Amino acid sequence: MSDYFPPPPPEQPQPEHRAPAGASPPSPWAAPAAPPGRQRTGLIVTLAVGGGLVVAGAMVALVYSLMDSVSDSIALPPERSDAPYSEPYDEEPYDEEPYEEEPYEEEPVEPVAPGPPAEGDVTITKCTRDSLIGWPHADLRIVNRSGSPAAYIVSITFVDADGAVVSDGIATTEEVAPGASVKVRAQGSGEAAVGTKCRIAEVDRHAL
Repeated sequence: MSDYFPPPPPEQPQPEHRAPAGASPPSPWAAPAAPPGRQRTGLIVTLAVGGGLVVAGAMVALVYSLMDSVSDSIALPPERSDAPYSEPYDEEPYDEEPYEEEPYEEEPVEPVAPGPPAEGDVTITKCTRDSLIGWPHADLRIVNRSGSPAAYIVSITFVDADGAVVSDGIATTEEVAPGASVKVRAQGSGEAAVGTKCRIAEVDRHAL
């Protein structure tokens, strides 16, 4: 390679800015004129700063107006009512009536059929125990010896050889005409020993 480089191009003459006609020549002590680009940049900065100040002033005015309206709403006095003043209501004294106890009404008692004692209307025809489960029962014959139709409720007690109660049962009938007879059974519950006896505990005869 060769170390030869071409010479740089000659400098071109710069155009001179001539003062307009009739203007005084510039003073040699005056500062040089600012380039056009710097003047435009300064104008933009000035406008931006001015716009920011205007926006900040508007925000301050808005906040002040809001605070003023809130303080006015808080300081408003309560509204006065146009209703006329009325005296407090005085209740009239209440005269309590004396308590009167209602007469006690007894429940109606079912009529008992007239005639001889009801116990004599019931006869135990058989007293035994079931051969499979050992529960006792009593077969009864009831004859209505009263002068009106009646229904019966008969309570039977089952006792062992020592007389201790081992079970009980109840037999009921529907209407039995005067002089008529019916057969019913009173069933005990629970196993009973051989030799258990049956006894009539109570007989209720109700006239119909």
